[in-house]
Amino acid sequence: MKHSLARFQSRRSALMVVGVLLATTLAACSNGGTGGGTPTASPVSTAKDFSGATIDIEATWSGAEQQNFEAVLAKFTADTGAKVNYTSFGDNGATVIGTQVEGGNPPDIAVVSQPALLKQLATAGSIKPLSDEALAAVQKNYSKDWLDLATVDGKTYGVFFKAANKSTVWYNKDIYDQAGATVPKDWDDFLTQLQKISDSGYAGISIGADVGWPLTDWFENVYLRTAGAEKYDQLTNHEIPWTDQSVTDALTVLSQLFGNSQLVQAGAVQRTHPEAVVEVFGAKPKAGTYYEGDFVAGNIADDGNSTVGKNALFYDFPSVKGSAPAVVGGGDAAVAFNDDPATQALMTYLASPESAAVWVPKGGLTSPNKGVDPALYPDDVSRAIAEALTGAQTFRFDMSDLTPTAFGGTPGQGFFQIMIDFLKKPSDIAGVQQKLEAAAAASYTK
Repeated sequence: MKHSLARFQSRRSALMVVGVLLATTLAACSNGGTGGGTPTASPVSTAKDFSGATIDIEATWSGAEQQNFEAVLAKFTADTGAKVNYTSFGDNGATVIGTQVEGGNPPDIAVVSQPALLKQLATAGSIKPLSDEALAAVQKNYSKDWLDLATVDGKTYGVFFKAANKSTVWYNKDIYDQAGATVPKDWDDFLTQLQKISDSGYAGISIGADVGWPLTDWFENVYLRTAGAEKYDQLTNHEIPWTDQSVTDALTVLSQLFGNSQLVQAGAVQRTHPEAVVEVFGAKPKAGTYYEGDFVAGNIADDGNSTVGKNALFYDFPSVKGSAPAVVGGGDAAVAFNDDPATQALMTYLASPESAAVWVPKGGLTSPNKGVDPALYPDDVSRAIAEALTGAQTFRFDMSDLTPTAFGGTPGQGFFQIMIDFLKKPSDIAGVQQKLEAAAAASYTK
């Protein structure tokens, strides 16, 4: 699921197992964490009785994530008497939702991962704006960035219940210690620390191009730091071309890494995201560092040879040329296909700190809700990830998740494929920019 109702959900597909395992991983890291806190009563618990009402809700989550979300829904049922039926649409969310909308039988609520899809559903009139009560909860508990992502033509339609911090750099502490490497102060120091690791006999960093999405994440983080938030928005909306000097500058910075074979482990083009994680945290690690989002914790747990919070740690994506702290992230937003009172009450509940407080202590949920008590996170790592997300001076949603499908979310073409081309030949910055601009021009006009 990406941006259109028939979207290929490559990223969610690639990371589904990772997401499922994240809950187990973070819970396993809780030894020694401060943890604590008890969910308080839901804001709708005493206001209304919805006994006899049934609400159908769909999301991508399965496995441990589904169990944790169902616990959130069970709290709403206990508070209101409403029955809530949850269904996982797995990797086929956009297709499932599209079919249901076309057939006139969508769920009461769906949780979608792409603001562009939310906008499409809102523009088509398929989903309903938040009730006054739900909107008030969102305005109270979320920053303007999250509110804006869920707003179309002046009306707010979504509640971002779950978020991802995609500005985390993961490292093997044992390898760093052996090499005398430290957490870098900025991008230049980042390259210096990677060189220390390389000099010690390991690759400085492992990169997994996969189908291209990890490379777009690399670009988005560097671009946000070199060009700034305003340019990031302009490029996302194709208000400036991909041949703009700001893109040249970002690709030039990125080429310092991608073009340095002393730092980057060989075979990056063929390597998948999970395989790259194992190269750093597996039984026989070959590299010291891996960049990707907070969901890397799940891959580490899946492999089982390293422990998040002990030898598997992370630091924030480094500043470039003195840039202020910034986070590129993703998120899952609940949207309602009807405005009946019970459905809107559940939307209000999902916008409250109390709903997130059910899941957060179990691990695996990074909440963008600023009302959530940080003490509820089960370990220091998950708490730091959440605080970096909610405390970032600048936050921007994953760029490829905001662009048309043909450009930002289709394997083998557009942003995905052209970044693979760039990884293969990072010296061809002008050629890559021309390809990106041609692909963007073609997809944004459709």
